Amino acid sequence: MTTYVWNYLTEYENERKDILDAVETVFDSGQLVLGASVRGFEEEFAAYHGVRHCAGVDNGTNAIKLALQAVGVGPGDEVITVSNTAAPTVLAIDGTGATPVFVDVREEDFLMDTDQVAAAITPRTKALLPVHLYGQCVDMAPLKSLAEQHGLAIVEDCAQAHGARHHGQLAGTMGEVAAFSFYPTKVLGAYGDGGGVITNSEEVDAALRRLRYYGMEKVYYVVQTPGHNSRLDEVQAEILRRKLTRLDAYVDGRRAVARRYEEGLGDLTDLKLPTTNDGNEHVYYVYVVRHPRRDEIIERLKAYDISLNISYPWPVHTMTGFAHLGYAKGSLPVTEALADEIFSLPMYPSLPTDVQDKVIAALRDVLSTLS
Repeated sequence: MTTYVWNYLTEYENERKDILDAVETVFDSGQLVLGASVRGFEEEFAAYHGVRHCAGVDNGTNAIKLALQAVGVGPGDEVITVSNTAAPTVLAIDGTGATPVFVDVREEDFLMDTDQVAAAITPRTKALLPVHLYGQCVDMAPLKSLAEQHGLAIVEDCAQAHGARHHGQLAGTMGEVAAFSFYPTKVLGAYGDGGGVITNSEEVDAALRRLRYYGMEKVYYVVQTPGHNSRLDEVQAEILRRKLTRLDAYVDGRRAVARRYEEGLGDLTDLKLPTTNDGNEHVYYVYVVRHPRRDEIIERLKAYDISLNISYPWPVHTMTGFAHLGYAKGSLPVTEALADEIFSLPMYPSLPTDVQDKVIAALRDVLSTLS
C-alpha cells in the first residue's frame, strides 16, 4: 500500500460515531444555513482564542479576502506578504483589487523575513499579511511596530497554524484580524471546505458578517454594500465543534510524530529538518525538510511505495497568473532556492508508527545511496 503525506481514514474510523452524530444533529435541527451549529462553533472558536468574535465562512481563501475587505483593503491598495505560501493567500489579495507586494523568507525557518518589510512599505500600503507557515508563527513584534508606525492593519494568515503559539499568544490573536482554513488536511479540518475569521473589533466583525451574506445585515434582501455568498455550512460547523474539543490532542499527536522524525533522521547532516524559533510552539501542519537533491529523493522513494508532496514547488511570484506583478527571476532568492529543495514527510496525528518507521528507514536508505 502506498504511503501518502496525508490520510484521514484512520481518524475517521476513530471518530466515526461522533462525525455521523454531528450530521444527524444538523439534519434533525430543521435549519441548514447559519443555524445553531454555526453560531455555536463561532462562539467556541472565539473562546478558544480568547477573542470576542468569530465569523464562519465557506473556505480559507475567502476568509483572507473578507478579512482584508473588512479592514478596508480594496483597489489601489498594496498588501505585503510572501511568495513562499499557497497561492490562495495571494489570490485573496488579488480578489480585493489590491496589489500583492512580496518580501523574501528566511533561510532558517522559511517564514517572512520581517527585516525586509519596512523597505517594501509605500504610501499605498494598507495591510501586512504574515503567513504562519507550516505550523509556526512569524516573528510578530517588528510587524506590530511597523503597523503602528504607518497606520497599517495586520491580517494574519493562520491556515496552517491552528493552536500554534508565539511567546504564549495563539496564532490569530496578534493582529487586527486573522483568517483560518478548515480544509480537511488542516490541523483543525472539516470534512469539506470551511473557513473562519476572528477579531476583537465589533466594527470588523459586523463588516465580515455583511460581506459573507451578500452585503446584507438586519434587513434581508437589502444589500447595504456589495458582498459575497460565503457562509460556513451547518454540517461542517457541527463537525468542527466536535473536533475543536480535540484540537489540543491533534497538536500533541503531530508533535509526537515530529519527535519521532527528529529521533530517526536528526543525525543526517545533509537533510535539514524543521526548526522551532525561540518563543514559538510549533504544531507541524506539515513536516517540511530540505535537501539539494530533492527531486531525485522523491523519485527514488516511489520504489518504496512512498509518495511525498512539495509545499511549495512554484513560488507564487513565478506563476504565469501573477506575471503582471513584474517580479523577475532572482528577485526573491531564498524563496526560489527553497522551491527546488523542500519536500514534506507524512504528517497527521493518526499516522501509524509503523508507517512512520517505514518512511524513516526508506529515506535513510535512499540518502545513503546518493553519490
